[in-house]
Amino acid sequence: MSPETTAAQRLGVDFGRVIQGAATEPGEADTVFLSGGVEQAMSTPPSADAFEVLARIVPLFEGVWVISKCGPRVEQRTWQWLAHHDFFRRTGIPGENVRFCRARADKAIHCAELGITHMIDDRIEVHEALRGLVPQLFWFGAQSAPAPEWVRAVPTWLDVQAAIAGSGEA
Repeated sequence: MSPETTAAQRLGVDFGRVIQGAATEPGEADTVFLSGGVEQAMSTPPSADAFEVLARIVPLFEGVWVISKCGPRVEQRTWQWLAHHDFFRRTGIPGENVRFCRARADKAIHCAELGITHMIDDRIEVHEALRGLVPQLFWFGAQSAPAPEWVRAVPTWLDVQAAIAGSGEA
């Protein structure tokens, strides 16, 4: 992959159960990040290999954004967690490249506005909302059903790296 072939590529990455709290077992449950106190939330680690893989793939894209669905309380907690874990310095994603919405399907609004070409999310309903809008869809984490042909299953961050490196599109 050369920089010339990737100049127009833009990556969107979900936060919950992707950057933080990745599901190692299939299911819909979110993490203690949502239900516990602030101290518990700050002590939750990043998903395995998330920061390292992001740091390696960020330079392959014209821009990378965190696009997350949550309410105001979790939005504030997410900002605290990102700062606490030095996310922006460690990954190379600029602090201004974080977007929040209140409904999962509304991620499509951000993706359209930002020209997102690749999206990593753990929820198939998000990918369904992005189908036809975002060319490269990556369904992250342990899933209880096989991936439809129009989305690529990536159970781990190392799988994300391999998929993006092998896609020839980023």
